[in-house]
Amino acid sequence: MFLMGKRTSRQSAQQDVKPITYKQAGVDIEAAEAMVDSIRTLVEKTYSPRVIGTLGGFAGLFALDFKEKLLRRNYRDPILVGCCDGVGTKLKVAFMTGKVDTVGIDLVAMNANDLICTGAEPLFFLDCISVGKLDPERMRQIISGISEGCLQAEMALLGGETAEMPDFYKPDEFDLVGFAVGVVERNKIIDGSHVEPGDAVIALASSGLHSNGFGLARKVIFERAKLKLTDKPPELAGATVAEELLRPTRIYVKAVRTILSAYKRQRVIKAMAHITGGGLPGNLPRVLPKGLTARIKRNSWYIPGIFELIAKLGPVDPVEMFRVFNMGIGFVMIVSAKHVATVMSKLRQCDQTCWLVGKIVRGGPAIQWA
Repeated sequence: MFLMGKRTSRQSAQQDVKPITYKQAGVDIEAAEAMVDSIRTLVEKTYSPRVIGTLGGFAGLFALDFKEKLLRRNYRDPILVGCCDGVGTKLKVAFMTGKVDTVGIDLVAMNANDLICTGAEPLFFLDCISVGKLDPERMRQIISGISEGCLQAEMALLGGETAEMPDFYKPDEFDLVGFAVGVVERNKIIDGSHVEPGDAVIALASSGLHSNGFGLARKVIFERAKLKLTDKPPELAGATVAEELLRPTRIYVKAVRTILSAYKRQRVIKAMAHITGGGLPGNLPRVLPKGLTARIKRNSWYIPGIFELIAKLGPVDPVEMFRVFNMGIGFVMIVSAKHVATVMSKLRQCDQTCWLVGKIVRGGPAIQWA
């Protein structure tokens, strides 16, 4: 209880002032409660039988081992894998358009695609959404995207945090951060240590910009070229600028897990890389042993028109383009040479466009272009 003492002159002067509420300060507790109710279905449809309990507790519970016959999971030497990422300034485009559902898919994708590079099975996802003003319907749209992303990545949306921060963000702005947890058997960890000269480099197609390089993309498209969201440059093949920039990041989980499950006893997949900020030169060398490099064949894959548009409008030098953007490659697998044909066939059966773009050779840490 409050301590009551002798009334001061200052207190007397304020006795006619009405009490202030948290809502008047910019934080709406009732809206937060309504939001939780509105997203319950979106969250719980991502649950598998391994999720214990329901939405609303202080923490989420997830069973690592699971004995039910159809979904049996029993690990001998499990290693937990975790990662954290956000969407970045792609959110600025969402603010401009008012379309906020697809950035939730991006949030999951940026984490799930990192996670599977280790060979891990994704388990669950947590989000942190910071907003200037909590609008339950807009939150439902954001979380609908996160839910869809989790379904594509075969992860449970186990929980999260929503923070209303009126003095930190503008009323119509927000930030997204996500956290993913997975598991891999110790002897199944993929870390690039088994890569050797002669291994093949297989590239999986991106859906466009994904969620990287938007600082440069926005500067070129909106500031330099003065394009509008509704414009349809010929390079975008009928799509508007808004549609192209908000195209969700492709999630590669099902395809990668399909490949890994097909080679349980053979070390066919030597390394994997998620091609994000830094492009091929910044990401592929991260999974290569010292003394090895990837010799990549120019023009061996399709580069989407959005990259041509940015390069032309900037103008942006080709070296800078490859240093900033994925340039049409969202994910890379380094594969034993004798299994290239079967791996690529299985990827295409998973609706993944893929190309053989190079091979591993002896050399320095940077990519070699052939």
